[in-house]
Amino acid sequence: MKNRMGSIIKIIVCFMLILPLSGCWSRHELNSLSFVVGVGLDKAEKPGEMQLTTQVVKPGELKSASAKNKSGGSGADGTNAYWNIKKTGYVASEIIRDFSHESSHRLYFPHNQVLIFERKLAEEGIQPYIDTFIRDSETRFNVLLVVSEDQASEVLDVSPELEKLPAINIAKLVETQKITSESPTVRLIDFINRLMSKSTAPIAPLIRVTGQGNEKTVEVFGTAVFKHDKLVGELNERETRGLLWVINEVKSGMINVAGPSGDGEVSLEITLAKSKMTPVIQDDTILIKLDIKAEGIVNSQSGSENLASPIIVASLEKELSAEIRKEIIAALKTAKDLNSDIFGFGDSIYWKYPSEWHELESKWDKVFPDVEVALNINTKLRSTGNISAPAVPAKE
Repeated sequence: MKNRMGSIIKIIVCFMLILPLSGCWSRHELNSLSFVVGVGLDKAEKPGEMQLTTQVVKPGELKSASAKNKSGGSGADGTNAYWNIKKTGYVASEIIRDFSHESSHRLYFPHNQVLIFERKLAEEGIQPYIDTFIRDSETRFNVLLVVSEDQASEVLDVSPELEKLPAINIAKLVETQKITSESPTVRLIDFINRLMSKSTAPIAPLIRVTGQGNEKTVEVFGTAVFKHDKLVGELNERETRGLLWVINEVKSGMINVAGPSGDGEVSLEITLAKSKMTPVIQDDTILIKLDIKAEGIVNSQSGSENLASPIIVASLEKELSAEIRKEIIAALKTAKDLNSDIFGFGDSIYWKYPSEWHELESKWDKVFPDVEVALNINTKLRSTGNISAPAVPAKE
């Protein structure tokens, strides 16, 4: 991810450096383009209006920009390496055209990294805005989609410590969450597929601004849950991993379990995770069977007990299975409370029982909260690390 983002910045700079040597590129004069790396959509003050923010690159400042020195991704003279252009209107496509009133360069979207929707706007429905972007030939369908607790324009104005462009920083933050499996990575195509599915509800990572003044930062903190195209609630980090277990999207993560004999805690790192969903319909009863397999290693412990014993390893595996079960049950409860099938249960029934689904589809909202789920969780600890006994002071 880091290399990909770095390559994008290099490409933009290279495009600008070759301007004196080129006549045209892909029918567009390069010196007439503003490269967009981030887009934010907020609810405006007037009913029905929205504010659209585009973050464009300043190639001259980008080339000389250093890591944040109090002023963010700025050049040697403190000038930002980006420009956030804000416009208000009723239709996104018209707003984009209106940017020409403020910039002599045409906005160019193929290098856009992230679409940010303010929570208030998402609660009213984002389908009209999604439609604008997917119809545009310059939109990349692998652009990241996120929901912001704060105004998207504010998020795009938070200067990161280690990146030159706020939009690039946000994209990297979202991608990095794969390490913890506490927030999903959702691209535009993923959101569209869920939006157009038989029953599977869309999701998106949640972000927010923390801190004040020059100490502001952006953090990822869970999952936005949609019903059709409207945001209806959220999952916290623990519930999010429960969701990711179900949809086979857990990549890594740390789970703390009680140590043997109640001696401190043991941190277990997930190294492999697989899940399988099997719907069963029998006598008008719908059952979703979930088979979860996980492997891990001991990352650390706060107790003093030797963890190499097969009995202790088996005990830790049992504790790990129990924690995974709790995470999944927590996610199921929240999703059912919101009546939002974020797991794809309905789609799994459609593919296995198309005839039965024909009867269920129109009443799925009533059926989903009562669907039974059977969990079969199998865990295996492959290693206790380079040491079996903890590094504790020797007894006198």
